[in-house]
Amino acid sequence: MDPLLLVAEWWWLAPTAAAAGTVGAIGLRRRSTVSGRRLAYDAARNDLKLAQVTALERRAALKLARAEYARVAAERATGRSSADQVASAKRMLRDAERDAKAAAADVKARQARVQAARAAIPSASGPRPLDRLRAEHDAVVAKWMLYETDPARQIAYPAMTDVKQPATVAYLRASEHAGELRRGLGDRPTPAEFGAYRDAVAALATAFDVAEHGARVKAGEVPPAAPAWQDAAQDAITRSAEAIERAAGAAASAFTSWTARGRSRRDDD
Repeated sequence: MDPLLLVAEWWWLAPTAAAAGTVGAIGLRRRSTVSGRRLAYDAARNDLKLAQVTALERRAALKLARAEYARVAAERATGRSSADQVASAKRMLRDAERDAKAAAADVKARQARVQAARAAIPSASGPRPLDRLRAEHDAVVAKWMLYETDPARQIAYPAMTDVKQPATVAYLRASEHAGELRRGLGDRPTPAEFGAYRDAVAALATAFDVAEHGARVKAGEVPPAAPAWQDAAQDAITRSAEAIERAAGAAASAFTSWTARGRSRRDDD
């Protein structure tokens, strides 16, 4: 058969195959989305988009704060604004700078979470993100129930279930919030709904840890947490010691090299 006739007769195969591949990829992604395998990843991407929008808003607010401070400072030179107005504009500028930096850092953190969620997409036979999250929720509740139902624990750690304790109240509120979100999820939650439930479970785990630590402190098992300023001071001391050690090592290395070069010159002479 003439090659030209063959090409003319079967020209449609290539675009059809390409279209089939595209449809297949879309279908595979849709199946993984419907099955819930990509739910944690989609929720992380949704969080990233929201963080990026917030970062844009904070940068715009920073530009406005800078312009306002420049205007007030210029008017101060001509006597049309007071020192208090300049100080207020400067405080607003500092707040805007802090908010912009925090928003930028949040974007970076959520970008890392997206990458981690992408790497953690389960296989077809693996547990779904929603199932894992529910299991994490159940594990925290099970640990709490040990203090509720075990008489020995109730005697040893009475603060754990004492509703007069702020940490206990905080846990109970976090538990109620996580439970409400879980009941409203259904079998196919949206990424935003999954993200809200994920954050609620994380807050619940933190609240339980705080309550348990406080109960053990009151029972005399563990020392109370050091104040934040002590942690900062200890961190500064550690960093200073490391810096001194690095400087001493560098000085020793430089002295050894200088001595070696001097000996080499004397040997050459």
